[in-house]
Amino acid sequence: MILLLIGILGLLFGSFFNVVIHRLPKKQSLSKPGSHCPQCGSAVRWVDNVPILSYIILAGRCRVCRVHIPFRYPLVEALTALGFVALYLKFGISHDFGRYVILYAFLVPLAFIDWDRKLILNNLTLPCTIIGILYILIFDIANWKTMIFGGLAGALILVVFALLGQLLFKKESMGMGDVKLLALAGIYLGFPQVLYALFLGMIIAAIYIIVGLTSKNIDRESTIPFGPFIAIGVLGQLLVGETILVWYIGLIR
Repeated sequence: MILLLIGILGLLFGSFFNVVIHRLPKKQSLSKPGSHCPQCGSAVRWVDNVPILSYIILAGRCRVCRVHIPFRYPLVEALTALGFVALYLKFGISHDFGRYVILYAFLVPLAFIDWDRKLILNNLTLPCTIIGILYILIFDIANWKTMIFGGLAGALILVVFALLGQLLFKKESMGMGDVKLLALAGIYLGFPQVLYALFLGMIIAAIYIIVGLTSKNIDRESTIPFGPFIAIGVLGQLLVGETILVWYIGLIR
């Protein structure tokens, strides 16, 4: 029953995250107007606003104008629900579950906004960072050094990567938004876990780039947002810990 409730809660949050992803970069209100079709402007009835189910029933189209609704909407809902459930199965009902659900709840819109617009918003990174610090002060003060060092290490290593990229490629290769994102992840994960998350994110990013170049879906001049890969690395670190790192080291020996 708890698992079901957490899954439903994840779906509802995912539905809200779709609003955040669509409106926040445009500096639009998250509450007004209510859900509506961006094409014809018709209000979305509650029966057509049920996460995932309504998308299936309407065959991915607006009921009024029949314009196609991007598949990203049910994808965000499903990923949010699955993430919530996976974190519950890993940590149970605990302070860690609460902390990491909050982190994941920010990572989802951050990742999708960065993927769409190559932009990591301070409106999301700043409150997430503040909540992480408050958590340390209230629930985990004994480990404050590890958590703060994790944030500093995360920021510093990406600043070094950014400077090296600027030196080698003569252009910006890593934005300060990525630095802030990994810094806040470090505050939640601590040290050295933030480095494992970064390692995993970089491996997945490398695989994506290699496959994209091979299939010619991207070229050498393409700009690849790194935020989504940081988010994947963080979730991977939370769920499987250092298992992937150990496996990878075993492969290259």
